Formats: sequence, structure tokens, C-alpha cells
Amino acid sequence: MKRTLPFLFCLPLLAKGPLVPLAPINEAGFQKLVDSHKGKVVLYDFWATWCAPCRAELPRLALLEDKLRSQGLEIVTISADDREHKAAAEKFIQMFRVDGPAYLKQADDDDRFINAIDPKWSGALPALFLYDKAGHKVRSFIGETDMAALERAISSLWQNRLPYGRGSVAR
Repeated sequence: MKRTLPFLFCLPLLAKGPLVPLAPINEAGFQKLVDSHKGKVVLYDFWATWCAPCRAELPRLALLEDKLRSQGLEIVTISADDREHKAAAEKFIQMFRVDGPAYLKQADDDDRFINAIDPKWSGALPALFLYDKAGHKVRSFIGETDMAALERAISSLWQNRLPYGRGSVAR
């Protein structure tokens, strides 16, 4: 972590462009989002400004997307912040140069939203869900994630291998 801190403090200097508003998304909107990204390897990142591991992970995810974008990776961020913290979440996204689509969770029922994403997910943050080009969820990463393991899981999708299991898709 000590090596990460100076890096994190330098990233705001790289902020670019105007503030992009976070679009609201609920469980039905999430499924439409997944459907609209078929044909791409997509990593859905659930995070919040109040979550210290999320704040540390998001800049690393932005760098991973920069590295793997040419191979077809897209990262979609979904803030779990409350509506009244939307402005802080938007500033954070801008500050750390997150380029991909960005959303703000707006569910009437948090449990229903969480179960729609993954019935095995407790709602803990950070949470990453990796989808293959067919739009199937193939791997979940809950809590702090090792970026090397994440990159291996993503790379395995381009090699037509699922990251874990016997070829079945995690749902």
C-alpha cells in the first residue's frame, strides 16, 4: 500500500475533460446494460466513495482498462453511493480518469438489486463481475482484488477459456 499512495496522489493531476454525470441504473437497467455490451468482455465495478478499498482499486482498474482496451476490455463503473453523494462520486470518477460508462445505483429495493446482479453477492464492496462476449457472468471478485489475478481471468476469456471451473458459466 505504501507504494500505491504516492501514485494515487499524482493521478488527480491527470484528470481530463468535463464532469460526466452518472446515469441512474436499477436492476432492470443493469440487465439491459449487460445485453447491450454483448460482443465485448466487460468488467462491472461496483464501488462507493465511502469505501476505502474501492477508492484504492478504481485508479488501478482505470489503468488496467487503458492497458487492455485495445484487446476489447470495457470497464463499467456503478457507484453504490446514496443519491445525495452523486456529485462526490462524479468528481471521483473524473479525478481518476475513468473513461468508460459510469452509473449510480438507484434501486427502490437494495436486496432485489443485489440479487439481480448475483444471488450469491451480499452487496459487499468493492465488487467486480466479469462477463464474457456472450454476456454471461463468468467470475465474481468480492473485496480487495489482486490485479494480476483479475488480468489473468480477463486474458483467459480472449483465449476462449473460462477462468475457473469446467467450462460452465457462473450465474
